Amino acid sequence: MQREDPMDTPTSPVDAVRFDERGLVPALVQDAATGQVRMLGYMNREALERTIATRRLHFWSRSRGKLWMKGETSGNVHEVVEIRPDCDGDALLVRVVPAGPTCHLGTDTCFAQPPLMVGEAAVPPTSSVVDEVARVVAERRAHPVEGSYTTYLLTTGIDKIGKKIGEEAAEVIIAAKNADPENLANEAADLIYHLLVLLEASDVPTERVWAVLRTRRGRPAADQSSSA
Repeated sequence: MQREDPMDTPTSPVDAVRFDERGLVPALVQDAATGQVRMLGYMNREALERTIATRRLHFWSRSRGKLWMKGETSGNVHEVVEIRPDCDGDALLVRVVPAGPTCHLGTDTCFAQPPLMVGEAAVPPTSSVVDEVARVVAERRAHPVEGSYTTYLLTTGIDKIGKKIGEEAAEVIIAAKNADPENLANEAADLIYHLLVLLEASDVPTERVWAVLRTRRGRPAADQSSSA
């Protein structure tokens, strides 16, 4: 039986990464909750090791020639939950929990520009957009923006938000009774948005709501007021 040469065995996870001739590897940053691609950056060995050690996103700046941590000036630190190399080991997928916008322009993603091309069969949005909106609402609460409707609602308080939810719920019912699918979709979106604002104002994370819904799956109707 041939023994494996210990020199061929990586001594750390970083040894499995194939850095290019400049000592860099591209790292695609993805929101762990929504799957949204947030940015593309480059890591050298030190940046990758620092990211693993601190669980905070670090890069090597090609323009400045120095190591830097994402959020070190803006405060929008990105907590890293997973780093996964591709099949060749020459690219990384970094899944993060961002504390705020990723792009220096103030947007959640650096890929917010108009698309260069859109295929005929565009991918429809999924329910993950609810968590995206919830994070924007939380950001508005932490960092109020003048002129923002969300900031206005959070400032006026639960009574105002509750009143809006009542109004939106009534409009949802009317749209359904009128058999107007387009209007029903619009009114349902308004209702969900205002509910997210109410949850944020009440310090109830959406994860708690999803956990409750999960416990209700498959239960008999007699055990709950609503079931899936």
